[in-house]
Amino acid sequence: MKHESKNYGHLLLLVIVSMGLAIMVNSSEIFASGTDGGSIRVPAEWEPQDAIWLQWPGPYEKVFEDSFAEMTAIITQYEKLHILCDSERIKQQAQETISNSGLDPNHINIVWHIVPNDSAWMRDNGPVYVIADGEMRIQNWSFNAWGGAFGADVPYAQDDAVPNRVGDILDLPVDRIDIVHERGNLEFNGKDAVIANWSVLSDPKRNPGYTKQQVVEDMKRHFGVSKVVLIEGIPETDLTKGHVDGIARFINDGTVVVAQCTSESRCKPGDGRDDAVYENAARTIKAAGFEVVRDPMEAAVEYQGMTFDTNYVNWIVGNGFVLLVGFDNPETDAAAKARVESYFPDREVHVVEMLRSWASGGGAHCHTNDQPALSLAQIR
Repeated sequence: MKHESKNYGHLLLLVIVSMGLAIMVNSSEIFASGTDGGSIRVPAEWEPQDAIWLQWPGPYEKVFEDSFAEMTAIITQYEKLHILCDSERIKQQAQETISNSGLDPNHINIVWHIVPNDSAWMRDNGPVYVIADGEMRIQNWSFNAWGGAFGADVPYAQDDAVPNRVGDILDLPVDRIDIVHERGNLEFNGKDAVIANWSVLSDPKRNPGYTKQQVVEDMKRHFGVSKVVLIEGIPETDLTKGHVDGIARFINDGTVVVAQCTSESRCKPGDGRDDAVYENAARTIKAAGFEVVRDPMEAAVEYQGMTFDTNYVNWIVGNGFVLLVGFDNPETDAAAKARVESYFPDREVHVVEMLRSWASGGGAHCHTNDQPALSLAQIR
């Protein structure tokens, strides 16, 4: 090797980095590893899908039904939609709502299942799909209703078992992971990285005593990633404690869109609160080596005595489409649609007004769970 005797220091530094050096950035961290993740991978949301899944709202969440029917009409234009109903009664109500919206509830792309569940937020309690050694598998991370953030009496045992039922339906193996984590706090680029919010994972009502080093080791082992990017901070009114799917989203394997406060939003640039969460996230993600695009929140909307920023990043990506949360604000809805069309130029973009969902803690991404195509498991 040329100049071999002069490169030992450089080589030692590379070895240290490959073993997992943590780089501190604005109270958030980026963890790099020498692992190439070749034996296990979580597909990105924009990769081919076999279906999307959701849990139809039960008696306590019936206000979501109209927006669920609208989502159903959009999704079924592009791919299969599996609808889980807690009972035959709820299935009948769902079919009636869909029929009243103008869609045939027996549409070829709708698959109905009676599966016990507790809520309409399948992103968080549903499966995490991984490709391990050429096989599609389901991971069932523990779910405890967001650490009781919405009330200690909120049931969750049936939600926690949903990934097992999905595994039975699809005949896929299910791996139980006894760590509380919601899928809405996991953002994958399908290649080598995951972004998550440490404020969620460190919640003592979810995982008491859980450390950052344990998070990094667990994510590398279970997801096959070589880079774990931990942002930190909780936007005001966010009872999930800061799910990443309301803050930062990959649009390709090297680019992340991060929400941004403006002079027209409820949060203000430099306010030291929500703005700090988004700005620190953008800096941390950029420091991890990703291009960062800012998505402006251009207004605040009033709904049922609450004020929300028009935050559009809680989209869901499917086969040929993107579905956005709408805020019943024609100007900002249209502007967001145009921006997202530029992020995903090969997909049609739809906006569904979902203020009732947003007031309850989430949007389109939170309600749905995408199933990667089984064919991806055969791609090396």
